[in-house]
Amino acid sequence: MRRLFNFAPGYTPLNHGSFGTFPRSVLEHRFKVLQDWEERECISYRFGYPEKLKESRALVAPFLGAHTDEVVLIPNATTGVNTILCNLVYEKGDVIVYPATIYSACLKVIQSLEETTPVRGHGISVKYPIEDDDLVELFKATAKHLTAEGHRVKVAVLDTIASRPGVRIPWERIVKACKELGILSLIDGAHAIGHLDMTHTGTLKPDFLVTNLHKWLFVPRGCAALYVPFANQHLFRTALPTSHGFLNAELRPSKSTNRYFIELFKDLATVDVTPYLLIPAALRFREEVCGGEGPIRAYCARIARQGGDIVADTLGTEVLDNKSGSLRWGSAFANVRLPIPVVEGRDVEGALSVADLEPALEWLFTIAAKEYDTYFQTFFFQGVLWTRLSAQVYLDLDDFSWAGITLKELSARLRSGEWKKGGAKAVPRHRLAKL
Repeated sequence: MRRLFNFAPGYTPLNHGSFGTFPRSVLEHRFKVLQDWEERECISYRFGYPEKLKESRALVAPFLGAHTDEVVLIPNATTGVNTILCNLVYEKGDVIVYPATIYSACLKVIQSLEETTPVRGHGISVKYPIEDDDLVELFKATAKHLTAEGHRVKVAVLDTIASRPGVRIPWERIVKACKELGILSLIDGAHAIGHLDMTHTGTLKPDFLVTNLHKWLFVPRGCAALYVPFANQHLFRTALPTSHGFLNAELRPSKSTNRYFIELFKDLATVDVTPYLLIPAALRFREEVCGGEGPIRAYCARIARQGGDIVADTLGTEVLDNKSGSLRWGSAFANVRLPIPVVEGRDVEGALSVADLEPALEWLFTIAAKEYDTYFQTFFFQGVLWTRLSAQVYLDLDDFSWAGITLKELSARLRSGEWKKGGAKAVPRHRLAKL
């Protein structure tokens, strides 16, 4: 399977979740799409693009159990979160609630709105591992407490799968809680489509959902879907950036709400729209070569679980999970603790100081790239260093075995203080082979 993708021979891709990738057949088709477009650029845009865009939207909608006209395409999930939150109207006392594990770019959207509107953000501190029941109750209790203090919880920003750590969130249950409490739900599904079965979205009807197609669906970057049920499309005054589809308040009633919503996102300034046109090719590959969505999800979840356990056993640590196993259920992520103590003080033998984490991790990223030709998504969370490993169809358990051995060696080098010397050697080719 790996040979069907575009990786360099020595590279070991263990961080699919950050940027995603796509097969060689999609890359080749992209070249053809670009060539065809440039041969008649104005005609392509004016006459070919609108129908092809609608075709792509129609292909994406069933993944969300949605109507085609409830789905538009945008460059990325961050753009979607910006668009949603910036279209809402805020009053004094309004609050946006979010878990402390929120993606940093989404947090910055909220912080930006705090500077320009009356809304305030409220982070919910979550101690992992946590059971789903406890997380849902924590959310409800937080919302009720804020309401009792005289605030109005306007919207909740929630993940399907958080980024760091890459754990599943019981978003479906929290959406139901939002409906009961009169709170708008914004689902950041950056790691959703192509990773989880999301066909129940249209039944659950979160108020808004964004999901990247370029991460787990094998569509080139950047491509994402914005789902807004018909009942909420009237909340959208503009897209971001505001472009040709915008109409001022006096002219807006001249179009139906749905038509206006769709046209807002049809022409978002001059951007490369070819990723939108490559959705059919990506889905063909997934169906014809990989066997379809169910087998892809099952394979990735299985090797994430088994591979994560292999890495943890090699390191003598553990994979982040709760007693019920829900943090990992159906997920293609494995968050493995590194055997590197992190302490407050300096010069503790065999340990890293909190103050030294930034340069030490920069050393790890550099050495992993230059000496091992790989990248480990490593982060500090709840006093511990973790690495988030991504499973994908082009990987197998041998890749995770190699990752465990490599991380064990890198951890030993970090504990020895080698990072203080800086630098990295040239790539020794023997280390790039599977051990």
